[in-house]
Amino acid sequence: MAILVSGGAGYIGSHMVLELLDRGEKVVVLDDLSTGFWRAVPPEAVFVQGDIGDQELVGRVIAEHAVSEIAHFAARIVVPESVQDPLGYYHNNTVKTRALLESAVRGGVKRIIFSSTAAVYGEPALSPVPEEIALHPINPYGRSKLMSEWMLQDAAKAHSLSYVVLRYFNVAGADPKGRSGQSSANATHLIKVASQAALGQRDGLTIFGSDYATPDGTCIRDYIHVTDLARAHLAALDHLREGGTSLTLNCGYGRGYSVREVVEVVKQVSGVDFPVTIAERRAGDPASLVARADRIRAELGWTPAHDDLAQIVRDALAWEEALKTRNATL
Repeated sequence: MAILVSGGAGYIGSHMVLELLDRGEKVVVLDDLSTGFWRAVPPEAVFVQGDIGDQELVGRVIAEHAVSEIAHFAARIVVPESVQDPLGYYHNNTVKTRALLESAVRGGVKRIIFSSTAAVYGEPALSPVPEEIALHPINPYGRSKLMSEWMLQDAAKAHSLSYVVLRYFNVAGADPKGRSGQSSANATHLIKVASQAALGQRDGLTIFGSDYATPDGTCIRDYIHVTDLARAHLAALDHLREGGTSLTLNCGYGRGYSVREVVEVVKQVSGVDFPVTIAERRAGDPASLVARADRIRAELGWTPAHDDLAQIVRDALAWEEALKTRNATL
């Protein structure tokens, strides 16, 4: 029996692969490498290069490797890009997820963990945001993920399938052992961009919008360490294997930081006072997204080990330094 990790060569998926392998699981990674990196896949995992929408391929992988569970990470995730290319996002995130779900049902897969997002909440009326609040996504990225949640819920009712949907808040940091991290050179994640600015790989950092209804005018987000997030997936997997019911859960720490606060922490940890400029707001960015995070702890017994913004930044900086060294030797 094996677990199939779609998007397992990407940022978050690769950390899930590491956690699974660390405890002796059989792992199959399916990734088209459009944004992932083959070197992020450890040799202990089976790697298949391909598209989750290729039902013939997915069906063959499920059968050949006796796949019993799927952890589905493969997606496009950049909010402003989704505003510019909504049909591309609906195709990649929604249509292809539908194809993957059909392949899973046909192949007898019993359990699915789905990578969703806090973007399904839009501009929530409550903060921290509880899972049961009304969902009003304000960008195509959030809508594409919400539609996928609905499909998964309906498929589970119609077939012998259980699931956990994990709604990520802002994921950051890198594997503390230095094995993986955010490797995309043009990534838009704030902590990665700020780390690159601190290391001189960018001329500086741009803050998009300083007139939000927040204490310092910049957006507030709940930042979760990528390793804690991967371990939340392990807890979800164990919950389903033990016969637990299907769940939808927030993944965050329940505390928010503004963009300005994050930038200051990166400057303090790195010791570099890099340039910061202010620009207009980006389309589709809500003012504040902070998780109500008690349910995941209660339901899955998940306890974060890296709930410290400075540590998240240190791990991100260490990964950027490693990438810089690696790229210099290529």
